[in-house]
Amino acid sequence: MNDNALNTPWTTSPRPVPRLAGALATVVCALALGLLWPSPAQADSATAGGDVQVAQTLGDRDLTFVLRRVTGLPGPLHVDVVTHRGTPAGTLRLGTVPTGVSEDRAAGAAAGTVTSRATVALGRAPGSYGATLRIDRAGPWELVVQDGSRTARIPFVAPGQVTSPPERLVFGGFVAAGVLMLVTLLVAVRARSGRWVLLPAGGVLAAVATAVTAAVLSASLPAPPEPGRDVDATQDNVTDPYAVVRPVAQDRSRQPASLALRPYTARPGRPGTLRLSVLDGSTGLPADDLIVHDGALMHLLVIGPTGQLWHLHPVRTAPGSYEVQLRLPAAGHYAVSAEVARRGGGVQQLRSATGLTVSGDTPEHAAQPPRAQGPGTRTLDGVPVRFSTSSSRAGTATTLTARVGTTPVLQPWLGMIGHLIVVGPLGRADATDTTHLGRTAQDAAVWAHAHSMGGEMGAPAHDMAAGHGMAMEHGTASMPDDGATDSAQDAQDGSPMSGLMPLNGDSPADETVAAYGPDVSFVYTFPAAGYYRLWIQVERDSAVITLPYVLHVPSAGEPR
Repeated sequence: MNDNALNTPWTTSPRPVPRLAGALATVVCALALGLLWPSPAQADSATAGGDVQVAQTLGDRDLTFVLRRVTGLPGPLHVDVVTHRGTPAGTLRLGTVPTGVSEDRAAGAAAGTVTSRATVALGRAPGSYGATLRIDRAGPWELVVQDGSRTARIPFVAPGQVTSPPERLVFGGFVAAGVLMLVTLLVAVRARSGRWVLLPAGGVLAAVATAVTAAVLSASLPAPPEPGRDVDATQDNVTDPYAVVRPVAQDRSRQPASLALRPYTARPGRPGTLRLSVLDGSTGLPADDLIVHDGALMHLLVIGPTGQLWHLHPVRTAPGSYEVQLRLPAAGHYAVSAEVARRGGGVQQLRSATGLTVSGDTPEHAAQPPRAQGPGTRTLDGVPVRFSTSSSRAGTATTLTARVGTTPVLQPWLGMIGHLIVVGPLGRADATDTTHLGRTAQDAAVWAHAHSMGGEMGAPAHDMAAGHGMAMEHGTASMPDDGATDSAQDAQDGSPMSGLMPLNGDSPADETVAAYGPDVSFVYTFPAAGYYRLWIQVERDSAVITLPYVLHVPSAGEPR
């Protein structure tokens, strides 16, 4: 062996260290770019991460539009249109339009040009019909739907998922530590004095300490500005929740809105269009910040003089303007209420101060709605239904259960298996009246909208009740003159309850899934004694069934 070779310093030998260091630096930089590159965007109207379901009453069609999550921008937006039993066939034209801030506040969001178009051919059979459009940027958008005579504009947001400042510090700290570690190796090889190594080595320690500190403190750092409280809820923070950071100088929460009805001139039994305006309570300008909640931009409730309930979802035609087609069968007064959610303002129930009145003669052949009854068993739309309650008292939580059919074939509607509408308290004569209930409901103190209790498919009712801390009592509340009473044993016999429990951030099941029920249970506390009109709504066989009931709720000391 050559002794000179053993005595030769490292500085005169081939140096693979710089080449290795360069390769490692390239890998580290590529990793840093991958971590700091913007994440894919997702389409949503209220919360990022899942599909958006929007119910729309477009003419004589009740449709549900499902905007599937977007996995990247630019990228495809898949839209499914779910139809129901009785929906006429036809063609819908869809388009995507980006929106922005308008100079005219009264005009709301300024719509741009259509960037993508598609058509959907609806068949006569109920089901899902799809189309694919394309969006190319994050921010606010509108899905424009045309059926040949009407145009609906559905707002949605494609927010870009960005990295939070603490995450940037963590990623940047570790990337800097990796780069400085390579520098430390190079300095250790090249430098003649070991003191020079301390400088980059100290930088490694500082970078690691910064990253670790940011990771530890990230949970306690303040959240990004909240839309509606800290920043404007209409446009700020749409694409980047951390873009606007400034001291809170004023309360930016949304004020309560008001609901205005335009004149309705259709006669009984004739189709007509009801136009509504949603106005901001503090400015009087159109409220153009409604977001999707419970599967719709607006839930319109109309109660007629005969006790019939319409639960409709008007289409947005312009900022703050909505319309829906109605065919009101009888002359008389109709009570109107709308439930909406404003970005930064929460859910609001807007009671119309006037309602609407249909003038003219009621057609002789006008169909009569099913008669409201107390708890018991009946058949509606060919489906056996049994309604039972726990012991109901004013001020005490009451469990109400409807068994619809005998098999678990109910479908989700508006994100829930069941909806409960409550109006009251009323006198006995008013609650059972079949000619002036609209006028009575107009002045009722309580209008409530409750959802069925959540749970997984097949979960026993008594288990769910125990999980919610509810006492399931054996008993009923019934009309004094109605012999159709029934027990609440259904709530104790292990029958499956309805509910939707999405897991791991997945979207809940849509209307194409028929695997829930047959029991649909609600918990509601009647605030005062009296008679209440109830309507329970479920979807079965791609059709919404409305179950009307009358329930007497005694006071705490009143005998049942």
